[in-house]
Amino acid sequence: MRLHDRYLFRELLTPLAVCLGGFLVFWLSFFFFKQLETIQEKKLTVFDTAEYCVASLPGFFVLVLPILLLLALLYALTHHARHNEITALRAAGVGLWRLCAPYFIVGLVATGIYFVLNEIAVPRADRWVDEILSRHVKQGNDAKSKTRFTKGFPNPRAHRVWQFEEYDAVTLRMTNPKVTWILPDGSWRFLQAERAVRTNGVWTFFNALLFKQAGPHGDPVPTASTNVLAVPELDETPEKILLLLKFSDTQTLRGSSEPDIPLAELWEYLRNNPGLRAEDAQALQTKLHGRLAAPWTCFVVVLVAIPFGVQSGRRNLFFGVAGSIFICLTYIVLQKVSLAFGMHGPLPGWLAAWLPNFIFAGLGLGLTLRTR
Repeated sequence: MRLHDRYLFRELLTPLAVCLGGFLVFWLSFFFFKQLETIQEKKLTVFDTAEYCVASLPGFFVLVLPILLLLALLYALTHHARHNEITALRAAGVGLWRLCAPYFIVGLVATGIYFVLNEIAVPRADRWVDEILSRHVKQGNDAKSKTRFTKGFPNPRAHRVWQFEEYDAVTLRMTNPKVTWILPDGSWRFLQAERAVRTNGVWTFFNALLFKQAGPHGDPVPTASTNVLAVPELDETPEKILLLLKFSDTQTLRGSSEPDIPLAELWEYLRNNPGLRAEDAQALQTKLHGRLAAPWTCFVVVLVAIPFGVQSGRRNLFFGVAGSIFICLTYIVLQKVSLAFGMHGPLPGWLAAWLPNFIFAGLGLGLTLRTR
């Protein structure tokens, strides 16, 4: 690594650390002000509150990482341009792309950090937050945190539909379960029971009544009435049930254009359910590509910041602040509009998710090529 690379790294990391510290102070103040009622309602102790704050940090970092990087880049580049340091390096034979290599490396590292935080740390932190909030007062019916469910779910891949009065995801117990499934020959089965429990990897039904269809077009005939009935062919695991419950309300999923579902869950559901309706499949594809495109925002901001920051002239250092705010607002508006178009049809899901990155990356590359 050359001397000027180390210098540029250091001059970038310094404002990045300062910006991170400032954002943290602001966020902590806002967090305690906003969450004070929740803290009191959930009867959290001082230690619980501190743990709650730490558990919320991954979500905060994912939200502000691209903004921090953009702000620090524009500030650092504007500072170098004011003191003609970039002009001196280019006059010494260092090309613009080579000069910006440290920034590209930082952008790639930030992209990897964003991906790890978004796909691994944030989902775990959300579960940690739910555990903290339910230590002293049981959680309500929030869809993200509840463990008791009062609606059924379809399993399209297995051609089964589950219905129940209540399902406890902790004890793995159902009350008044009803299961309907279709066999390969076109006939179907219907099972109803007083309750069901999953033990040793098998669903066991109590006070159960099983109906079978005599043929593809026949009437259902009761074939079994027993106190205890184990049905190994019902292979829905607790994890799969939670996933199917999460995706069972497609109207709710399509109502939110945010890419708010982890890639692992999206990929598994799409892989196991190839026969989704076109509008539901496109909505989920938009969310999937939205999760893939989001980390690359960190690299895109590098491409955008370079042409705005390297222009020579004695500009005020706060030009970087104003520029970053304008770019962030424009990007956010374009992202919201694009994702909404992807969720509701006018744009393919992959294009809607990647379009803001394509536009801003193209803008940054074009302006950089024109930079003298």
